[in-house]
Amino acid sequence: MRVPPTIVPSESKPINDTYHNRFLVLASIKLLKHFRPRNGGILFLTDKICVKYGPLKNLSEASTMQFIRQHTSIPVPRIICSFTRKGWTYIVMERIHGDMIGRGWTSRADESKAKILSQLKVIVADMRKIAPPNLAVSNVDGGILYDSRIYGPMRFGPFKDIQDFHKHLRGELEAHVDNSDDVSSLIAWQDSPFPVPVFTHGDLSSLNILARGDEVVGIIDWETAGWYPVYWEYTTASHVNPQNLFWKEEVGRFVDPMPKELAMEEIRQKYFGDV
Repeated sequence: MRVPPTIVPSESKPINDTYHNRFLVLASIKLLKHFRPRNGGILFLTDKICVKYGPLKNLSEASTMQFIRQHTSIPVPRIICSFTRKGWTYIVMERIHGDMIGRGWTSRADESKAKILSQLKVIVADMRKIAPPNLAVSNVDGGILYDSRIYGPMRFGPFKDIQDFHKHLRGELEAHVDNSDDVSSLIAWQDSPFPVPVFTHGDLSSLNILARGDEVVGIIDWETAGWYPVYWEYTTASHVNPQNLFWKEEVGRFVDPMPKELAMEEIRQKYFGDV
């Protein structure tokens, strides 16, 4: 059974939310959505501007990209404005021109792969330099997290600490003599002391990394980002979809490998299920 968050969530605020901006965005979508190109939930309004919108989008993603631009040198889209209307969220941002590195990765020369992975290693290290505001597991604003891959509600938390987050992941199950050996070892590990949370993208798939040639020009799709346990970047990036299987072999080349943590996460997924 899932329980309410252990701390009161903070709400992410809209950015540049003026009547003028709202009118322009909504009118542009209405006019252009039938013939401008799109990629999933993103509509390319012009060659330089795109909008991500829908009922499952979150203002925290815009806050995250703005936060990353302010605190790191990581290439992320510049936010033009963000707001909610009638249950839908709209995030208008700069369009970064580049190719998903997953396309053609297996045919890239080893030297080209090494250049890209080296840049990704610097990007992850850049995030790790950001000091957490407290011990909470939360989004960038101290609010609700989002991840459609975790069993249960897609929006969850925040949590006062990593141990409370772990309890959520296992459905609040506590240590008990009747638990299997696997589950007992998982709970003992999850309840042990952990370093403070680190800022985490949460889905460093090859589909969310844009490059031009051998240069990484954009990290996109920050909807799953937040303050998480230090292992979360590695284990989520290693949990690849069927179209991205080749990427699992590359993750340990830009995120510090954590085999024990990955093994524990595989136990959790086996018994408590990720999507």
